[in-house]
Amino acid sequence: MSDRRTLRDRMRGIAQEAAKFGAVGAFGFLVNVIVFNLCTQAAGLAPIRSGVLATSAAICTNYVGNRYWTYRHRDKTGRSREAGLFLLFSGAGMVIENGVLALSHYGLGFTSPLADNLAKNLIGLGLGSLFRFWSYRTWVFRAPPPTTAEEETAAAASPTR
Repeated sequence: MSDRRTLRDRMRGIAQEAAKFGAVGAFGFLVNVIVFNLCTQAAGLAPIRSGVLATSAAICTNYVGNRYWTYRHRDKTGRSREAGLFLLFSGAGMVIENGVLALSHYGLGFTSPLADNLAKNLIGLGLGSLFRFWSYRTWVFRAPPPTTAEEETAAAASPTR
């Protein structure tokens, strides 16, 4: 029997991971939209400032969801490295997300609340989420190193306590 996983098994694993990432992201999306609209509509803050505050709140909730649910089986040895990379790539996603908002609001002149929400929370967040999914699974929440057949045999042969 081969130790290699089939393409179907790998695709199933990625699909399950993407579904969990999407569920965490959906909650983060709600946080993002609520905070953004509270900041712009209720507090009267500028769109980009509101976007940065909203995305920052969503980043905090998403880290907890991704670390303790989506990627709970991944390497946990380098928490400070992981948190630093998570913040770095989340910040890059924030630039993508709010860059689309800035282009729409200030560059193209679409200044209505609906236009701001579509630019930030649909187009910008969609592009930022694709980037985040790729970067989190590639760099932040790394898969544990594969075990060799010898290590698996030794582990199976050792008595359990």
